[in-house]
Amino acid sequence: MKKFYIITKEDEESKNIEKEIKKILEDNCLEYTKKNPEIIICIGGDGTLLHAIHTFLPIIKQVSFIGIHTGTLGFLTDYTKEEYLECVSDILTKEYYFYKRRLLEIKMDDDVFYAVNEMRIENSKRTLDLDIHIDNSYFETCRGSGICLCTQLGSTAYNRSINGAVIDGDLELLQLNEIASIQHSRYRSLGSPFIMKENKKISFYSKDYRDSILCYDHLYKELTNETRIECCLSNIEINFCRFKEYSYFKRLKILYE
Repeated sequence: MKKFYIITKEDEESKNIEKEIKKILEDNCLEYTKKNPEIIICIGGDGTLLHAIHTFLPIIKQVSFIGIHTGTLGFLTDYTKEEYLECVSDILTKEYYFYKRRLLEIKMDDDVFYAVNEMRIENSKRTLDLDIHIDNSYFETCRGSGICLCTQLGSTAYNRSINGAVIDGDLELLQLNEIASIQHSRYRSLGSPFIMKENKKISFYSKDYRDSILCYDHLYKELTNETRIECCLSNIEINFCRFKEYSYFKRLKILYE
């Protein structure tokens, strides 16, 4: 790798690490550039890495990402802040491999959005009625505050906060989870997380999306006259650059230690 760029959380500690990494890599003849980097070094937490991925979506096939954890949650990062010099040494001296994960694709009218973790349709003002179809077949009608559709990576993010299942890192699946759904004698839906194969297409219909928002990772769009929102795993992949052994089970312990 000859070209790199750094995206950093806006705190003093992260900025100091950024300066030192940049100097060492440039001193070793690597070029610092935002225009066409080969590797993006993310210093912060998972939020920093998500921001970096969305920033470089236009050239996502050409870049890879590696994270150094200085924030509050580093589930997607491979190095701690104490290991940043190890990260630099690995970039300069070691062979790497790619851990690939497909982006979630969200189609709405003429717009297409992408998410790493999840998409959500939410309404905090009133009950949202959503007809859900899987592979063009009616699945259920969910009435409540909304719905969450997550990837394997997103299973430990928002999905987990609404009691969704955590999906093993060796699997590439989709998970559908209701948000505060109404369950009584008149209205009833599955009411449990539903895990699907990666090739499923999920469509959401509503006669009235008024006051609702579409959230995709940390981004959002207000919904108005839309009637149908379609989701599936895209053929577009994220390349996570790895230099050392990765243990998903050890990483899970971050969530509760």
